[in-house]
Amino acid sequence: MKYLYLIMIAMVGFVEQGFSQAELAPWGNVTGVRKQGQLLDFETSLQYIKSDGIQILTTERERQRPVYSRNGNRQTVNTNLDSLYFEETLTESGGEKAELSIKLNAHSDTTLIGAYFIVRIPKKYHNEAQFGLTDADQPLNINNLTTAPVKERSASWAKGFEFKSANFKIKVSGKEQDSILVRKDENNGDLLVYFTIRTKAIKRGEVIQKTYKLEADGEVDKSAVVVTLNSSRQGRAFEGLGGNFRLQNPTDPQVIDYSLANLRLAWGRVELPWRLWQPEKDGNPLDAARENRLPAKIIQSMEMAQRLSKMGIPVILSAWSAPDWAIVGTQNLNPVNGVWGNPLNNDVITDIYRSLSRYITYLKDNYGVEVKMFSFNESDLGINIRMTAQEHADFIKGFGSYMNTKGLKTKLLLGDNSDATTSAFITTAMNDAAARPYIGAISFHSWRGWDTETLKKWADAATQLNVPLLVGEGSIDAAAWQYPVIFQEPTYAIEEINLYTRMLAICQPASILQWQLTADYSPLAGGGIFGDNGPLRPTQRFWNLKQLSLTPPNLYAMLVSSNKTEISCAALGDNSKGIYTIHLVNNGADRQMTLKGLPAKAQKFKVYVTNTENNAKESGSKKASNGQLQFKLPVRSYITLISE
Repeated sequence: MKYLYLIMIAMVGFVEQGFSQAELAPWGNVTGVRKQGQLLDFETSLQYIKSDGIQILTTERERQRPVYSRNGNRQTVNTNLDSLYFEETLTESGGEKAELSIKLNAHSDTTLIGAYFIVRIPKKYHNEAQFGLTDADQPLNINNLTTAPVKERSASWAKGFEFKSANFKIKVSGKEQDSILVRKDENNGDLLVYFTIRTKAIKRGEVIQKTYKLEADGEVDKSAVVVTLNSSRQGRAFEGLGGNFRLQNPTDPQVIDYSLANLRLAWGRVELPWRLWQPEKDGNPLDAARENRLPAKIIQSMEMAQRLSKMGIPVILSAWSAPDWAIVGTQNLNPVNGVWGNPLNNDVITDIYRSLSRYITYLKDNYGVEVKMFSFNESDLGINIRMTAQEHADFIKGFGSYMNTKGLKTKLLLGDNSDATTSAFITTAMNDAAARPYIGAISFHSWRGWDTETLKKWADAATQLNVPLLVGEGSIDAAAWQYPVIFQEPTYAIEEINLYTRMLAICQPASILQWQLTADYSPLAGGGIFGDNGPLRPTQRFWNLKQLSLTPPNLYAMLVSSNKTEISCAALGDNSKGIYTIHLVNNGADRQMTLKGLPAKAQKFKVYVTNTENNAKESGSKKASNGQLQFKLPVRSYITLISE
């Protein structure tokens, strides 16, 4: 075997006393360096450009199946780009140094344009910037860079590069000269520096390693922030945190018990295991029920719904898959040519209505559960029942009408979409007057589509139909089940609650239903969950949820804004009761905050803080003066103020 050695050392200097830490995404990209809590953002990636120069594979979220692990201060990602398998290990040392080793192992003989380690420097840093290659065989003028693709560019021989701007600098260098290409991103103008791992060809079994040193630094913004509340208008009510309870794992019960004992929940979502309920079209599941022949999972799912209902928690019932007789084609649990799931067989649509309504009726008559809403999970995508927008509208009308004839009060969720980007899926039903009487709420899942413009489309849809909006599945990474250690990382916890805070402000949902309050995506660790046999214990994610669940029920969304992008905020209140809650996420360094625009009734607030050191900790009270309140926001923290 042929070996080349390359190690990347990340050394972060200090301007002020504090801490620094390189961040590694679970798919293998270094996303920047945190200095005193503030992210100095850049991004690394691995890229494989195939021999035609057109097919380009890059490490990114939900594109590969990486395996992420942490052992103390060492994080490791194993992933692959086609037949090129990579292992990256980031070792932190006191926050000042890190070492990133990159090892490539070829699993087949491959011809290629190249395999590269890429450093991306955002365009926002480019103003009056200086860039140069170190120990280069020829000079490079950053002003002459183009967006020409890699296959059309000539490489320079250099040890690395150095980039400096007014508030950010980064230097990457190797032990010796190597092939480096530099270009601009054709989409956004970011600067891309390609360090060559291999070009032209690589043999099966060949292993390549290389070594780089990285130094990064930048200004930390600790200037005061002003958050301004406008309580004059009240929006939709936030009923409270919700949870998903789809039973999948033997370790589920302990997470469910702990969650229900420690969180105030306003909504719950459970599964209808439809394939088990009626596997044959001509069978009657009620006969099996009378003869005590229902599968254990059916009984467990119904008991889960009953448990929630007895606690006064409204129940959403969702089906993930359908029996074979109810679909077109052979059941498809994985994408075929990029297409997921199966459509329903419209030839047996009445039988479908009957089967589903029997489950809902049986749940009502035998378990005392009046199902509030029904949906097919992510039918816009096909997980695992696929619908067009028209089919979705037709099903809402058809099944809604059928349930009415059976005396059922259950309404339909409009959407329950796979993410926020597919809002066009719900427009057909929204514009169909015959569908509207059967729509109980609108729902989307928060896996993708977090920009304000996209999220606002869902808020506008709920306003147009005058129905509640639900975030039916709340979290941030649909692939995280593949690398569950990430759930214990503070970065995941703060990004998740930051999104929830933004959705509270932008979308004004009635509830955000955490995916899940079971062992799947568990907010708890230990107890055998994901192979962790330590004691069952809450993680930072759980304490975020606990703090969110402290929000008094049925407060109305209010306008609130921050003059710093690092601070996300949401406000809820009831002017008639004089009750107010402010949620804040500080994504950066500690800083002073002034909260303005407080109503006269809001004189005193309890303060709760969750971060790596505090667990929904009540941190005393703060008194308002002349409609203002001041205090210091802790570094990278979730802060909640609740009026007394």
